[in-house]
Amino acid sequence: MSFTAVSEKIIEIKNVRKNFGKLEVLKGINLHVDKDEVVCIIGPSGSGKSTLLRCLNYLERITSGEITIHGELFDKRENDRDVHKLTASEVSAHCASLGMVFQRFNLFPHMTVLGNLIEAPMRVKHMDRAAAIALAENLLVKVGLADKRDEYPSRLSGGQQQRVAIARALAMQPQIMLFDEPTSALDPELVGEVLNVMKDLATEGMTMVVVTHEMSFARDVATRVVFMDKGEVVEQGPPQEIFTAPKNERTRMFLKKVLAS
Repeated sequence: MSFTAVSEKIIEIKNVRKNFGKLEVLKGINLHVDKDEVVCIIGPSGSGKSTLLRCLNYLERITSGEITIHGELFDKRENDRDVHKLTASEVSAHCASLGMVFQRFNLFPHMTVLGNLIEAPMRVKHMDRAAAIALAENLLVKVGLADKRDEYPSRLSGGQQQRVAIARALAMQPQIMLFDEPTSALDPELVGEVLNVMKDLATEGMTMVVVTHEMSFARDVATRVVFMDKGEVVEQGPPQEIFTAPKNERTRMFLKKVLAS
C-alpha cells in the first residue's frame, strides 16, 4: 500500500457568493489554499478578484457560502444572514494571522517608517516596545530599507512605501499573506523591487494569495494559478499548464490579450 502526503488546507472557500445590491460580484466560488502554497489569482478587471480577497479578512462580508481558515469556520452566511458569526475578538485573532497588502500603501502619514511597523504589534499583540522595535528593524533589513527607519512615508518612493507596507504586515507575524495587486499603483521601474521581496517570501515558504496583473510573477513564482472572470473561477492549475496549455477558451483569450500587450 502506498501513501501520499496530505496537503494541509489553510483556507477553504465553499460556494461563496457576494452581492453589492443587485450586482452579483462572486458567483459560487469554490477554492482552497494549502500550507506553503503561492496562489496567484489573475483575470480581467471587475472579475471579483479583489472582492474575494477582502472577504478573506472580513473587510467584506460574504452574501452566502462559507470560509474556513486554519480548519476553523471563519464565516458562514445564507442570503445575507449570519449562520455562523465570530465575536469581535475572534475576528481580530483570525485577521492577525492574515497579513494584507493593498494596492495603495495605506501607511500612517504622521508616523515614521518605524512607527508604522511597531504600532500594530504593540497595540494588538501587546508586544513590548523594545521587542517590537527589534522585530521592525529586522524586517526593514529584509525588505532592504534599514536606512529608512526614521523617514516619513511622504519622503519615500512608491516602491519603498509598498515595501514598508509589506514589512508592516509581516510585523504581525502572520501565517498567510494576502496581496491585492501590490504593484498596480507603482511606476514600472519600481515594480521589480516589490516583486523581489515577494519572491523572497515565497522562497522562505510563506503561504501567499496574490491578486496580480504581473504575469511573469505568476508564471515564475506561483505554485498554482487561478483564472477568474465575471465572478467565477474559470480555470486553475500549475503555471506551466495555465500559461502554455489553458483548457478554457476564456483563459486562452485573456492570456493572448495580456501577453501580447
